[in-house]
Amino acid sequence: MPAYHSSFNEFEARQAGNISILPIKTRLRGPAPVADPDQADIIDETLDLFRANSLFRNFEIKGPADRILIILILFVSDCLFKIGNARTVPTALEASKMLNTLAVDNFPIPGDANFPLNAHYAPPGSRMDAEYLRTYLTQVRQELAARLVERLYADGTNKPNKWWMAFQKRRFMNRSLAT
Repeated sequence: MPAYHSSFNEFEARQAGNISILPIKTRLRGPAPVADPDQADIIDETLDLFRANSLFRNFEIKGPADRILIILILFVSDCLFKIGNARTVPTALEASKMLNTLAVDNFPIPGDANFPLNAHYAPPGSRMDAEYLRTYLTQVRQELAARLVERLYADGTNKPNKWWMAFQKRRFMNRSLAT
């Protein structure tokens, strides 16, 4: 059974390296184009496909949107791992702070020596493209962290959803973005 691919592969968007710069619904400032609030964006798609795709060890890249999907799925995995490894079960507010810090921490981008998937990604063409990609990914990671906390703590018990936390040790493609 094949993995689930991004529905945005056919979407015409700017690219940095070979990663699509897709519009997102966001309240945060940054370089990402603004998406239609009534339509699903790449972050919604990532959260919807995370649990199904995290069961796969192989993923055939079918377009530039799949590359951003892979990065975001690996980031969600790192977020769940961080919440699961906390000393005490974090409340929604604590988890939000923890994941926002993780989102803005310095992280490798394609082309950096310590980026785990360099074989599948082209480096950005210029220093300006690299900086644009880094700020775009920071904005997307912050928005993804905020929406992930909303999903994890949606039941109102101030404890993370156990069905989501069951995936904290699962590694999509046996990889992690954490260095």
